[in-house]
Amino acid sequence: MQEYLGVLRSERGASRHTLSAYHHDLTDWTRFLTRTRRRLETARPDDVVGYLERLRGTGLRPSSVARRLSALRGLYRHLARERIVPRDPTELLERPRPVRTLPKTLARDRVAALVESPDVSRPRGLRDRALLELLYATGMRASECLDLRIEDVNLTAGYVICTGKGRKQRLIPLGGQAAHWVRAYLTGARPAFTRRRDGGRLFVNPRGLALSRQSLWSIVRRAARAAGVTRAVSPHVLRHCFASHLLEGGADLRSVQAMLGHADIGTTQIYTHLPSATLRRMYRDFHPRA
Repeated sequence: MQEYLGVLRSERGASRHTLSAYHHDLTDWTRFLTRTRRRLETARPDDVVGYLERLRGTGLRPSSVARRLSALRGLYRHLARERIVPRDPTELLERPRPVRTLPKTLARDRVAALVESPDVSRPRGLRDRALLELLYATGMRASECLDLRIEDVNLTAGYVICTGKGRKQRLIPLGGQAAHWVRAYLTGARPAFTRRRDGGRLFVNPRGLALSRQSLWSIVRRAARAAGVTRAVSPHVLRHCFASHLLEGGADLRSVQAMLGHADIGTTQIYTHLPSATLRRMYRDFHPRA
Protein backbone atom coordinates (compact mmCIF):
# COMPACT_ATOMS: atom_id res chain seq x y z
CA MET A 1 0.00 0.00 0.00
CA GLN A 2 2.82 2.38 0.87
CA GLU A 3 4.51 1.55 -2.41
CA TYR A 4 1.33 2.45 -4.32
CA LEU A 5 1.03 5.78 -2.48
CA GLY A 6 4.64 6.46 -3.41
CA VAL A 7 3.80 5.86 -7.07
CA LEU A 8 0.87 8.31 -6.82
CA ARG A 9 3.17 10.93 -5.35
CA SER A 10 6.21 10.52 -7.61
CA GLU A 11 4.70 9.49 -10.95
CA ARG A 12 1.27 11.09 -10.94
CA GLY A 13 1.96 14.20 -8.89
CA ALA A 14 -0.81 13.57 -6.35
CA SER A 15 -1.19 16.32 -3.77
CA ARG A 16 -0.62 15.68 -0.08
CA HIS A 17 -4.38 16.02 0.49
CA THR A 18 -5.10 13.32 -2.11
CA LEU A 19 -2.44 11.07 -0.60
CA SER A 20 -3.87 11.60 2.88
CA ALA A 21 -7.38 10.72 1.67
CA TYR A 22 -6.17 7.59 -0.15
CA HIS A 23 -4.12 6.51 2.86
CA HIS A 24 -7.22 6.83 5.06
CA ASP A 25 -9.41 4.93 2.58
CA LEU A 26 -6.96 2.08 2.03
CA THR A 27 -6.25 1.74 5.74
CA ASP A 28 -9.98 1.39 6.34
CA TRP A 29 -10.09 -1.33 3.65
CA THR A 30 -7.25 -3.31 5.25
CA ARG A 31 -8.99 -3.10 8.64
CA PHE A 32 -12.15 -4.47 7.03
CA LEU A 33 -10.16 -7.36 5.56
CA THR A 34 -8.57 -8.10 8.92
CA ARG A 35 -12.00 -8.30 10.57
CA THR A 36 -13.22 -10.68 7.85
CA ARG A 37 -10.02 -12.75 8.05
CA ARG A 38 -8.89 -11.85 4.57
CA ARG A 39 -5.62 -10.49 3.26
CA LEU A 40 -4.94 -7.74 0.75
CA GLU A 41 -3.63 -10.24 -1.82
CA THR A 42 -6.51 -12.73 -1.46
CA ALA A 43 -9.48 -10.35 -1.48
CA ARG A 44 -12.31 -11.39 -3.81
CA PRO A 45 -14.97 -9.32 -5.64
CA ASP A 46 -17.49 -10.41 -2.98
CA ASP A 47 -15.28 -8.86 -0.32
CA VAL A 48 -15.24 -5.54 -2.16
CA VAL A 49 -19.02 -5.63 -2.61
CA GLY A 50 -19.48 -6.39 1.09
CA TYR A 51 -17.19 -3.51 2.01
CA LEU A 52 -19.07 -1.04 -0.18
CA GLU A 53 -22.40 -2.21 1.25
CA ARG A 54 -21.07 -1.67 4.75
CA LEU A 55 -20.03 1.87 3.82
CA ARG A 56 -23.47 2.61 2.41
CA GLY A 57 -25.02 1.23 5.59
CA THR A 58 -23.10 3.76 7.68
CA GLY A 59 -24.73 6.60 5.72
CA LEU A 60 -21.59 7.56 3.80
CA ARG A 61 -22.36 9.82 0.84
CA PRO A 62 -22.37 8.23 -2.65
CA SER A 63 -19.47 10.48 -3.67
CA SER A 64 -17.42 9.23 -0.71
CA VAL A 65 -18.23 5.59 -1.51
CA ALA A 66 -17.16 6.25 -5.11
CA ARG A 67 -13.87 7.70 -3.86
CA ARG A 68 -13.24 4.60 -1.72
CA LEU A 69 -13.81 2.36 -4.72
CA SER A 70 -11.52 4.56 -6.83
CA ALA A 71 -8.77 4.14 -4.22
CA LEU A 72 -9.24 0.34 -4.26
CA ARG A 73 -9.21 0.23 -8.07
CA GLY A 74 -5.95 2.14 -8.22
CA LEU A 75 -4.33 -0.04 -5.59
CA TYR A 76 -5.32 -3.34 -7.21
CA ARG A 77 -4.37 -2.22 -10.70
CA HIS A 78 -0.95 -1.44 -9.30
CA LEU A 79 -0.75 -4.82 -7.53
CA ALA A 80 -1.86 -6.64 -10.71
CA ARG A 81 0.80 -4.85 -12.81
CA GLU A 82 3.42 -5.83 -10.25
CA ARG A 83 2.08 -9.44 -10.30
CA ILE A 84 1.44 -9.33 -6.56
CA VAL A 85 -2.19 -10.39 -7.06
CA PRO A 86 -3.38 -12.82 -9.74
CA ARG A 87 -6.55 -10.85 -10.46
CA ASP A 88 -8.00 -7.42 -9.74
CA PRO A 89 -11.11 -7.96 -7.55
CA THR A 90 -12.51 -4.55 -8.54
CA GLU A 91 -12.33 -4.90 -12.34
CA LEU A 92 -15.96 -5.94 -12.89
CA LEU A 93 -17.52 -3.54 -10.38
CA GLU A 94 -19.37 -0.48 -11.66
CA ARG A 95 -18.45 2.85 -10.19
CA PRO A 96 -21.31 4.24 -8.05
CA ARG A 97 -22.88 7.21 -9.77
CA PRO A 98 -22.57 10.15 -7.38
CA VAL A 99 -25.55 12.43 -6.93
CA ARG A 100 -24.57 15.82 -8.33
CA THR A 101 -25.85 18.64 -6.17
CA LEU A 102 -25.89 22.29 -7.15
CA PRO A 103 -23.05 24.33 -5.65
CA LYS A 104 -23.90 26.61 -2.73
CA THR A 105 -23.28 30.27 -3.49
CA LEU A 106 -23.88 33.69 -1.92
CA ALA A 107 -25.33 36.84 -3.44
CA ARG A 108 -22.79 39.43 -4.54
CA ASP A 109 -23.56 41.83 -1.71
CA ARG A 110 -23.16 39.01 0.85
CA VAL A 111 -19.77 38.05 -0.57
CA ALA A 112 -18.68 41.68 -0.54
CA ALA A 113 -19.70 42.01 3.11
CA LEU A 114 -17.83 38.81 4.00
CA VAL A 115 -14.64 39.80 2.20
CA GLU A 116 -14.66 43.30 3.69
CA SER A 117 -15.37 42.21 7.28
CA PRO A 118 -11.81 41.80 8.71
CA ASP A 119 -10.41 44.64 10.80
CA VAL A 120 -7.61 45.88 8.53
CA SER A 121 -6.16 48.12 11.28
CA ARG A 122 -4.61 44.96 12.74
CA PRO A 123 -1.95 42.77 11.01
CA ARG A 124 -4.09 39.62 11.19
CA GLY A 125 -7.08 41.47 9.80
CA LEU A 126 -4.97 42.80 6.94
CA ARG A 127 -3.79 39.28 6.15
CA ASP A 128 -7.33 37.91 6.34
CA ARG A 129 -8.66 40.64 4.02
CA ALA A 130 -5.95 39.88 1.45
CA LEU A 131 -6.63 36.15 1.72
CA LEU A 132 -10.40 36.50 1.28
CA GLU A 133 -10.03 38.95 -1.58
CA LEU A 134 -7.64 36.57 -3.34
CA LEU A 135 -9.90 33.54 -2.89
CA TYR A 136 -12.91 35.34 -4.35
CA ALA A 137 -10.90 37.04 -7.10
CA THR A 138 -9.28 33.84 -8.41
CA GLY A 139 -11.56 30.92 -7.48
CA MET A 140 -8.59 28.92 -6.21
CA ARG A 141 -9.06 25.84 -4.08
CA ALA A 142 -8.08 26.21 -0.43
CA SER A 143 -4.96 24.04 -0.85
CA GLU A 144 -3.90 25.98 -3.96
CA CYS A 145 -4.12 29.29 -2.14
CA LEU A 146 -2.27 28.04 0.92
CA ASP A 147 0.54 26.62 -1.25
CA LEU A 148 1.18 29.97 -2.98
CA ARG A 149 4.66 31.42 -2.64
CA ILE A 150 5.45 35.10 -2.92
CA GLU A 151 6.97 34.67 -6.38
CA ASP A 152 3.72 33.10 -7.65
CA VAL A 153 1.93 36.45 -7.43
CA ASN A 154 2.70 39.17 -9.96
CA LEU A 155 0.93 42.28 -8.68
CA THR A 156 2.30 44.53 -11.40
CA ALA A 157 1.07 42.40 -14.29
CA GLY A 158 -2.03 41.32 -12.36
CA TYR A 159 -1.93 37.51 -12.31
CA VAL A 160 -1.32 34.50 -10.07
CA ILE A 161 0.47 31.27 -11.03
CA CYS A 162 -1.47 28.50 -9.32
CA THR A 163 -0.40 24.86 -8.97
CA GLY A 164 -3.45 22.59 -8.98
CA LYS A 165 -4.22 18.90 -9.08
CA GLY A 166 -1.54 16.71 -10.64
CA ARG A 167 0.94 19.60 -10.19
CA LYS A 168 -0.58 21.32 -13.23
CA GLN A 169 0.02 25.04 -13.26
CA ARG A 170 -2.43 27.63 -14.53
CA LEU A 171 -2.39 31.40 -14.79
CA ILE A 172 -5.32 33.29 -13.23
CA PRO A 173 -5.98 37.03 -13.68
CA LEU A 174 -5.91 39.09 -10.50
CA GLY A 175 -8.40 41.91 -9.98
CA GLY A 176 -7.49 45.39 -8.77
CA GLN A 177 -9.06 45.00 -5.31
CA ALA A 178 -7.28 41.72 -4.63
CA ALA A 179 -3.96 43.11 -5.88
CA HIS A 180 -4.37 46.19 -3.65
CA TRP A 181 -4.98 44.19 -0.48
CA VAL A 182 -2.29 41.59 -1.17
CA ARG A 183 0.19 44.44 -1.66
CA ALA A 184 -1.01 46.06 1.59
CA TYR A 185 -0.55 42.75 3.43
CA LEU A 186 2.94 42.21 1.99
CA THR A 187 4.10 45.62 3.15
CA GLY A 188 2.02 46.16 6.28
CA ALA A 189 1.59 42.78 7.98
CA ARG A 190 3.70 39.95 6.60
CA PRO A 191 7.11 41.44 7.57
CA ALA A 192 6.00 41.48 11.23
CA PHE A 193 5.05 37.79 10.99
CA THR A 194 8.32 36.70 9.37
CA ARG A 195 10.93 38.45 11.54
CA ARG A 196 12.32 35.17 12.89
CA ARG A 197 11.58 32.80 10.02
CA ASP A 198 10.35 33.02 6.45
CA GLY A 199 9.70 29.89 4.40
CA GLY A 200 8.54 31.87 1.39
CA ARG A 201 4.82 31.07 1.57
CA LEU A 202 2.54 33.99 0.74
CA PHE A 203 0.16 33.54 3.66
CA VAL A 204 1.71 32.85 7.05
CA ASN A 205 0.69 32.89 10.69
CA PRO A 206 2.19 35.28 13.29
CA ARG A 207 5.06 32.81 13.84
CA GLY A 208 6.06 32.96 10.19
CA LEU A 209 4.85 29.43 9.45
CA ALA A 210 2.63 28.53 6.52
CA LEU A 211 -1.03 29.11 7.27
CA SER A 212 -2.85 25.84 7.97
CA ARG A 213 -6.02 24.54 6.38
CA GLN A 214 -7.80 24.74 9.73
CA SER A 215 -6.80 28.39 10.12
CA LEU A 216 -8.16 29.20 6.67
CA TRP A 217 -11.53 27.63 7.52
CA SER A 218 -11.61 29.62 10.77
CA ILE A 219 -10.88 32.86 8.91
CA VAL A 220 -13.71 32.27 6.42
CA ARG A 221 -16.21 31.30 9.13
CA ARG A 222 -15.27 34.27 11.30
CA ALA A 223 -15.67 36.63 8.35
CA ALA A 224 -19.06 35.10 7.51
CA ARG A 225 -20.31 35.63 11.07
CA ALA A 226 -19.05 39.22 11.09
CA ALA A 227 -20.88 39.85 7.79
CA GLY A 228 -24.13 38.47 9.18
CA VAL A 229 -24.15 35.38 6.97
CA THR A 230 -26.13 32.80 8.95
CA ARG A 231 -25.52 29.72 6.80
CA ALA A 232 -22.34 27.64 6.87
CA VAL A 233 -19.62 29.03 4.60
CA SER A 234 -16.41 27.27 3.61
CA PRO A 235 -13.48 28.38 1.43
CA HIS A 236 -15.01 26.32 -1.40
CA VAL A 237 -18.16 28.48 -1.29
CA LEU A 238 -16.01 31.44 -2.38
CA ARG A 239 -14.78 29.32 -5.31
CA HIS A 240 -18.39 28.60 -6.25
CA CYS A 241 -19.22 32.32 -5.97
CA PHE A 242 -16.28 33.21 -8.22
CA ALA A 243 -17.52 30.89 -10.97
CA SER A 244 -21.24 31.60 -10.72
CA HIS A 245 -20.81 35.39 -10.56
CA LEU A 246 -18.52 35.36 -13.60
CA LEU A 247 -20.99 33.30 -15.64
CA GLU A 248 -23.89 35.41 -14.41
CA GLY A 249 -22.04 38.46 -15.71
CA GLY A 250 -21.63 36.90 -19.16
CA ALA A 251 -18.19 35.25 -18.93
CA ASP A 252 -17.32 32.47 -21.38
CA LEU A 253 -17.68 28.95 -19.97
CA ARG A 254 -14.33 27.78 -21.39
CA SER A 255 -12.53 30.71 -19.77
CA VAL A 256 -14.09 29.95 -16.39
CA GLN A 257 -13.12 26.28 -16.83
CA ALA A 258 -9.50 27.28 -17.46
CA MET A 259 -9.41 29.58 -14.40
CA LEU A 260 -10.95 26.93 -12.15
CA GLY A 261 -8.56 24.26 -13.42
CA HIS A 262 -11.31 21.80 -14.36
CA ALA A 263 -10.10 19.00 -16.64
CA ASP A 264 -13.65 18.37 -17.90
CA ILE A 265 -15.95 21.21 -18.96
CA GLY A 266 -18.86 19.11 -17.69
CA THR A 267 -17.68 19.93 -14.16
CA THR A 268 -17.87 23.66 -14.94
CA GLN A 269 -21.27 23.37 -16.60
CA ILE A 270 -22.96 22.74 -13.27
CA TYR A 271 -22.75 26.49 -12.64
CA THR A 272 -24.96 27.14 -15.66
CA HIS A 273 -27.83 25.45 -13.79
CA LEU A 274 -27.86 28.19 -11.17
CA PRO A 275 -30.50 30.94 -11.68
CA SER A 276 -28.95 33.93 -13.44
CA ALA A 277 -29.78 37.59 -12.84
CA THR A 278 -31.75 37.61 -16.11
CA LEU A 279 -33.81 34.62 -15.01
CA ARG A 280 -34.54 36.18 -11.62
CA ARG A 281 -35.58 39.45 -13.29
CA MET A 282 -37.90 37.62 -15.66
CA TYR A 283 -39.46 35.74 -12.75
CA ARG A 284 -40.09 38.96 -10.80
CA ASP A 285 -41.59 40.65 -13.86
CA PHE A 286 -43.99 37.89 -14.86
CA HIS A 287 -44.86 35.69 -11.89
CA PRO A 288 -48.14 36.88 -10.30
CA ARG A 289 -46.89 36.41 -6.74
CA ALA A 290 -43.24 37.34 -7.19
